[in-house]
Amino acid sequence: MALRVAVVGSGPAGSSAAETLVKAGIETYLIERKLDNAKPCGGAIPLCMVDEFDLPPHIIDRQVRKMKMISPSNVEVNIGGTLKDGEYIGMCRREVLDGFLRDRAIKLGAKIINGTVNKLEIPASDSAPYVIHYADLSSGSLEGEMKKLEVDLVIGADGANSRIAKEIDAGDYNYAIAFQERIRLPDAQMAYYEDLAEMYVGDDVSTDFYAWVFPKYDHVAVGTGTMQVHKADIKKLQAGIRARAAHRLQGGEIIKVEAHPIPEHPRPRRVVGRVALVGDAAGYVTKSSGEGIYFAAKSGRMCAEMIVERSEKGAKVPTESDLKAYIKRWDKEYGITYLVLDILQRVFYRTDATREAFVEMCADIDVQRLTFDSYLYKTVVPANPLTQLKITAKTIGSLLRGNALAP
Repeated sequence: MALRVAVVGSGPAGSSAAETLVKAGIETYLIERKLDNAKPCGGAIPLCMVDEFDLPPHIIDRQVRKMKMISPSNVEVNIGGTLKDGEYIGMCRREVLDGFLRDRAIKLGAKIINGTVNKLEIPASDSAPYVIHYADLSSGSLEGEMKKLEVDLVIGADGANSRIAKEIDAGDYNYAIAFQERIRLPDAQMAYYEDLAEMYVGDDVSTDFYAWVFPKYDHVAVGTGTMQVHKADIKKLQAGIRARAAHRLQGGEIIKVEAHPIPEHPRPRRVVGRVALVGDAAGYVTKSSGEGIYFAAKSGRMCAEMIVERSEKGAKVPTESDLKAYIKRWDKEYGITYLVLDILQRVFYRTDATREAFVEMCADIDVQRLTFDSYLYKTVVPANPLTQLKITAKTIGSLLRGNALAP
């Protein structure tokens, strides 16, 4: 009997998993409750994702080549001078990116189900199937028609509020909130953001991360990431970024307001039985940068590749330990990246004084080169020992000054 896999959620993680599975000839069901979903998110993707995931030019709204880092006291540092020709950070709208990746998986043979998963029935034996109970929404009714689907494996790619994670008792994680307003600007104002993005740091705009103004197709996304989950606190921080960027946003019109939870660290259990979690459902968002799109797509692909490999292209049903091999591979490849960014956040985002030190450090050309290379290509590029020494000394010097400034 051919292997059957259900992928729940069709964002970058789910669609990338489904695409890899169907290419190997595995029967794949892709379950998505909102086919027009536009996830609130900065929408920045690294250059390596464009190549690795074969994204066509129309997916990228803007090619950002310049970044302004703005400190709590409004010291501006321009970043981007180290970029080579053809290098950029891609800015995309999630509805466009997600739609493209999902449609590609469907064209290749993934069977799309427009539905909401209500329950995952866990099998009593290793050979019995998982039963997914879902409301089929394809008729357009709000309640949908109750149906069920039997499969051998389940990939939970259903985001931070993952139903699949709950059903397998994957454990919880702390989460932050990304809140943003999409603002359409007059042409003259928009021209300023042609290939420029801004990142603001300070207690007034985010107590734990940063706030941003990112250019999109015909508007800018203005938002904040924060661990403060109370509405009043989020409103205050959003008012803070609006105030800091006010001179750039004059005459702007809010066209959309959106908010979404962002995982703070991986879930305690990412594989249980023949169920694996990927993307936000697994908790693959980095500290410091809050980036998750590339890591979502990559984890979906990596998990599916492991299934293809261990199932011998769908000839047999992989076990829990087969699926756990994907976790081992993931942690080996990206564990250090997450650790470094976690340390950076703990060190530099503590107080406004340390944030001033952080922005000051970003003015250094070696720091910029290292930062951009590691972002664009997702490798912690080793600088030569002298440069590394210089960066370390610069970091310590900046921190000392930051702490000296601290009240």
